[in-house]
Amino acid sequence: MSGKITPRERVERALRFEDVDHVPFTIYECMIPQCEAERIMRNEGMCIHQRSPGVYGSRSPGISSESHSITQNGRARTRTVIHTPEGDLTEVREPAGFTSWHVEKLFKGPEDYRPLIAMIDAQEYFPTPGPWLSKRDDMGGDAIMRGGIGYEPMQAIIHTYMGVEVFAVEWAERRDEVLKLFDALVENRRRVYPICAESPCMYFNYGGNVSPEIVGEQRFREYYVHNYEEFCEIMHAAGKLVGVHFDANCGLIADAIAETSLDYIEAFSPAPDTDMSVADARAAWPDKALWINYPSSVFLRSDEEMEEVTIDLMKQAAPGNGFLISITEDMPPDRWIPGCMTINRAVQEHGRLPIEA
Repeated sequence: MSGKITPRERVERALRFEDVDHVPFTIYECMIPQCEAERIMRNEGMCIHQRSPGVYGSRSPGISSESHSITQNGRARTRTVIHTPEGDLTEVREPAGFTSWHVEKLFKGPEDYRPLIAMIDAQEYFPTPGPWLSKRDDMGGDAIMRGGIGYEPMQAIIHTYMGVEVFAVEWAERRDEVLKLFDALVENRRRVYPICAESPCMYFNYGGNVSPEIVGEQRFREYYVHNYEEFCEIMHAAGKLVGVHFDANCGLIADAIAETSLDYIEAFSPAPDTDMSVADARAAWPDKALWINYPSSVFLRSDEEMEEVTIDLMKQAAPGNGFLISITEDMPPDRWIPGCMTINRAVQEHGRLPIEA
């Protein structure tokens, strides 16, 4: 290919299996502070993976909430109370860097099904393209603007509302109630689909953080895949791409993922951190762009070893089309600058396409 392309164009082309000059390197917007190293890497082609603002907002008529700062066991936390026509829900969260941890989840027991469904049913969505367009214009060719629609319905139940232990009990003892909640969430997500399709954003994630050891292949096929397919059908008709944040041990569900219409696998964390290598993933999903998370454990190695691992990852992805390296997880504070600069240098020097295995 001829002519210089921007970091954003490089990512967009790679996601569509089009030719690029070298393997793209991206970093989540919340994980790279403005500094000299950031400026150097951006000048050399590193791309910001920008996930905010979104392209839609929400409101919930008849639902109100209040939040209070509290201290528990010497730790600063936030308690939120949500008032619904069917009763109140409460949760407690603790700040944790760029995210927060659930200390107390919304669902405590069977009495919470009705208020939780009332909260979900009340949500209305509306387009908010203005802030998204403004951010895109501000970032220009330095960032890929990627949207998201939240967790898959079953994943939201397991991860957000219940937690694994409570979900296991509810699935065993009150499965019909769990499935009513699931159906409410499916309808909730469907209200977002047309807004995303009509938005200016071209790339959307549908949930992720799926733990195959918990979900299992059968439940994944029954309660996850059809949601991906429905969203993909609508988005593909609008010329947009869809991916999922699959960052765990994906070997158990690799065949099921292969059968979906997903365009890219985002945040895939290869061996040595999970049960699949880049080569395994390329063999399992040859028609899906692989947007990997650089294995976090490798940041604890020397710069020289990191360069060797980076080169090996790219060789496993040969010839390199539809392959991107990203940072989607925390990095050791004292290693992020030398580590990321090593990766950025390696893709520049060794990630030229086609890559030889």
